[in-house]
Order: sequence, then structure tokens, then C-alpha cells
Amino acid sequence: MLRRMSKSSVSRLVPKVPSVPGASRRAAYSASTKRALIDVAEQLFTDHGYAAASLDQIVAGAQVTKGALYHHFSGKQALFEAVFERVESDASKAVKKALKGHRDDPWEKALAGLRAFLEVVQEPRYRRIVIQEGPAVLGYERYREQEERSTFANVLDIVKSVLTAGDWELDEAMQQTFARIFFGAMSSAGEAVSSSDDPIAAAVRVETAIGFILSGFQVLVENDVTLPNAFHEDDSATS
Repeated sequence: MLRRMSKSSVSRLVPKVPSVPGASRRAAYSASTKRALIDVAEQLFTDHGYAAASLDQIVAGAQVTKGALYHHFSGKQALFEAVFERVESDASKAVKKALKGHRDDPWEKALAGLRAFLEVVQEPRYRRIVIQEGPAVLGYERYREQEERSTFANVLDIVKSVLTAGDWELDEAMQQTFARIFFGAMSSAGEAVSSSDDPIAAAVRVETAIGFILSGFQVLVENDVTLPNAFHEDDSATS
């Protein structure tokens, strides 16, 4: 049986509506209602899971009516998707912030981004909402779309930094290929850490493994090793 949220918890979740006139006040109230619904839903989904959190509990926690909920969301799944998007967006911002501090060193930049990501996947809300519930509630295709929209840009940024450290001329398609391979590895690593009985130890293992791969790239750069060119259909005409 789910515990009822205390009034003090609700008061922290429901934002105060700023004192503005007319239509602006209505818009502010509507926005605050939507935020409150997402806040309460995030807490309930994190603590109890998607299936166990009812719409009645969500609207009660947000102190709004079901009509207000349906004004903003078509139903429980749409509300979950909004929560999922916010959790993923926050994760992406955390990784992006870590990357900014290492613009001049691609290797430290990559490790900083990896460490930030490994910290994020250990957060209870990320573990429950993104890793555990996301694929089942959203469906695999929708889940991957949402994940790529929020985190793939960071992975591409890291990969481009590493690849441009060497004297390699790789086209955009090849850079995207590298990024997708690393993105898949990061996603798998995130799931492994999140679902581990000892997430801290799992995160250390992941950092060691990916650090080993990065050190291999660094050796290639330092020894001026040429990467093989990707095969293009146009090349077959001249072969």
C-alpha cells in the first residue's frame, strides 16, 4: 500500500503562482500545475514504480483535479513520458557540464563525461524511471528515440574530440558510426551499473574498461597511426 504524501512534501512540490495579471496569470497557473503533476509523478514513479502509482494518487499529491491532469496529458503514459524526458534532460545537462571543463584535453574530456554519466545512472530516479521502467512503458523504439534525443549529442561531442586528436580525416558518416558504437556501449554500461547489486563497484569496472579503450586510441594518436578508410560505394567504381 502506498503511503500518502505529507502536506509539507506537497507544498515543496507545488510551485507558487507569481502575481501577474490576466492571461499571464492563467498561463503561469497552468505551467505551475503541469510542473506539480510532473514533480509528484516523478516521486511516485521513483518510489513505487509506474504500475503502482495511480492517477488518483498523482492528482491528490499535486492538489489538482483529474480534469487538470487531462488538460495537460492524455493519460498516465503521457505523464510518464514527460517525467522520463525531464530525467533524461537533467542527465544530459550534468554530462554536458562535465564536458565543458575539459575542452583542451580530449582524453580527460571523455573520462569526465563518462564519470558524470556513471554518477547519473546511480541516481534512484534515473535507475527506476529510465533504466527499469522506460523500455517497458514507452516501448523499445520510443525509448531509444528519447534516449538518443537527450544523450547522443554528448556522446558525439566526446567521440569527435577523440577522433580529431589524431591526424585522421573522417567524414561525418564515419564519425556518426563511431558515436553510435560508443553510444551503444554507454547505454549497455549504464544498464549494467544501474541494475548491479553493487553499483559503485560496477561503475569502477566500466570506467576501467572504457578507459582502457580510450588509452588505445591515445596510443594510436601518439604514434601517428593511420586509421583504415571507410568503404564507400563510389570507391568500387575505381577499384
